[in-house]
Amino acid sequence: MIDFHTHMFPDKIAAKTLDFLSGRCKTIPFTDGTPKGLAQSADEAGLEFSVALPVVTNPAQFESINRFAEQYREGKILSFGGIHPQNENYKEKLLDLKNRGFSGIKLHPDYQETFFNDIQYKRILSFASELGLIISVHAGFDPGYPDCVHCTPSMAREVINEVKPQKLVLAHMGGFMRWDEVERELVGQDVWFDTAVVFGKIPDEQFIRICRQHGTDKILFATDSPWSGQKESVDYFRKMALTESEKQLILTENAKKLLTL
Repeated sequence: MIDFHTHMFPDKIAAKTLDFLSGRCKTIPFTDGTPKGLAQSADEAGLEFSVALPVVTNPAQFESINRFAEQYREGKILSFGGIHPQNENYKEKLLDLKNRGFSGIKLHPDYQETFFNDIQYKRILSFASELGLIISVHAGFDPGYPDCVHCTPSMAREVINEVKPQKLVLAHMGGFMRWDEVERELVGQDVWFDTAVVFGKIPDEQFIRICRQHGTDKILFATDSPWSGQKESVDYFRKMALTESEKQLILTENAKKLLTL
């Protein structure tokens, strides 16, 4: 089993970062936010490994965040790289990430305070696709930005239509708390969804309907750890009214195909 959406922070700032984010988002973390805490959580859940998604919240963080991330590309943690839409020389930076061995990048329109259909993101997605990079994007509502959704399903549809990214993953089943719009705008499009922190939020019947109408071969098991429990999410998912072959696709096979493992 593979968790395609997790977060971790350097030991020296993990506690402070979790305190800030849990206060802002009014949620309680399930780990201590460190790489060790994430690896232990994955072990307890029976996961083969977790994909860590670093968020570059301002352009100046590009090097420091990716220097930390590149330490984790095997074992219990496989980290993607990160880039900010306002980074200058974005092609050089994406090529740098590719050359450093990252399989993909993380974008977070809310914490990067940029709408997903902005030209800066479209350019990044276009070149990242040329390089064969996976692009994981926060989609839908974020409790840290309750007054503005920076990546709606309709924005994502616009980007898909214009850019045609090859390996785009829209987190939170295409748009957290926007699942009716996901069904209208995104189901059936050439895009992947992950299940990060949706269990217990989306009605089970709607989750199953989206999986089957979109294609269970385009759904990736994910938790958003530390913001939901990995073991708890595995247990919840295993009780879903999906076939065992559908569960195996979502838990393991789709991620390995996308990561070309």
